[in-house]
Amino acid sequence: MVPTLYGIPNCDTVKKARAWLADQGVEYRFHDFKKAGVPPERLDAWLGAAGWEKLLNRQGTTWRKLDGDQQLRCGNAEGARRLMLETPSVIKRPVVEWPDGSVTVGFDSAGWAARRNP
Repeated sequence: MVPTLYGIPNCDTVKKARAWLADQGVEYRFHDFKKAGVPPERLDAWLGAAGWEKLLNRQGTTWRKLDGDQQLRCGNAEGARRLMLETPSVIKRPVVEWPDGSVTVGFDSAGWAARRNP
């Protein structure tokens, strides 16, 4: 089983993560939010594992482009989930599902290296 990396190909953080995996010789699957959308059942798993507050990227361009009402509707798990399904680029990237069943959000080379060399 290989990790699955979810994200958007032109995202700088996703690019760094994919380059790191390639440099480390880690085989992985890539799921492109732009082309394939966000699988609702996977989003539910991520929400359970990481929480909506961690998954919702309030620092990015997509968030800043939302109007105030849209941002207010994301003040709870249900509203954030709805927005993430409608606008996948508001999800913090990358989301990685690791072979052990764990989920990470964002790129952390030290944390990822520790997974390879426990």
